[in-house]
Amino acid sequence: MSDELEISRKAAPADRATAGPLDENEANPVRPYIDLGGIKVLPREGLNLRLEVEEQSKRIVAVGLDYADSTLQVQPFAAPRTSGLWDETRAQIRDQVRQQGGRVEEREGPLGAELLAEVPVVAGEDPQMRLARFVGVDGPRWFLRGVIGGAATSDPAAAEQVEDLFRSIVVVRGTAPMPPRDLIPLTMPSTPASA
Repeated sequence: MSDELEISRKAAPADRATAGPLDENEANPVRPYIDLGGIKVLPREGLNLRLEVEEQSKRIVAVGLDYADSTLQVQPFAAPRTSGLWDETRAQIRDQVRQQGGRVEEREGPLGAELLAEVPVVAGEDPQMRLARFVGVDGPRWFLRGVIGGAATSDPAAAEQVEDLFRSIVVVRGTAPMPPRDLIPLTMPSTPASA
């Protein structure tokens, strides 16, 4: 029984419920979030937001955040109430990166276990490698995955800013039943009313 619990534990920083990423029920309702459906992002100076759309289905599959000379791509997924997805997802990412000819190292970061990977971006005779950090946090009935690129892969100051950005995200799981690992639907931001 204890082995089973160990395998499916929720992987998250001890202070996740107060320092984030937050569940919708934990967030301050008066903060001026950008509402993207499955997640809410706190606007900040110098933050650029991109929606990544799947060509065939036209659905939004990820949110790209450009900040501190770095990129942070985030995706919220439905998860079981009692167990987490990050441990299993990390193993899948590790295998995928290695199959593509990249290198990957697991390490303990400010958000818990993370992967630092050299991912091939150009195949062929002269493959180019790009550094990426894969982070993930299990919350109540959701899992938030982030892929960090740019300065925050190697510069501690940029890394701290991007980790803070990741922690400021609010996940809106909703009450509808969803199979674990399904992407929580993302939507276009509604234009904020002018003050």
